[in-house]
Amino acid sequence: QVQLVESGGGLVQPGGSLRLSCAASGSSFSIYSMGWYRRAPGKQRELVAVIFSEGSTKYADSVKGRFTISRGNAKNTVYLQMNSLKPEDTAVYYCYAGATLNFWGQGTQVTVSS
Repeated sequence: QVQLVESGGGLVQPGGSLRLSCAASGSSFSIYSMGWYRRAPGKQRELVAVIFSEGSTKYADSVKGRFTISRGNAKNTVYLQMNSLKPEDTAVYYCYAGATLNFWGQGTQVTVSS
């Protein structure tokens, strides 16, 4: 199994920034994508950003221009830089690794509030 460890969530004021990080470890799967989903209260999960093994990225329209997904120096490490945060970004953010099986982190709470 792949274990995903997340960090970086917290409380931030509107317009502020946070950087989430996620590192995958455990059994050696071929991971083809890593990304971030979020789930806000009363809403279904939505894909925020994903980065594929070849380096291409995809973003939700709601975060384009504000969020950036990137890979770290270590393999199977991914970051989500979140700038210009809005209250509607408040959610639990989950790291995702796509392989033969799909793996999920425990989630980290992001709260954007004044």
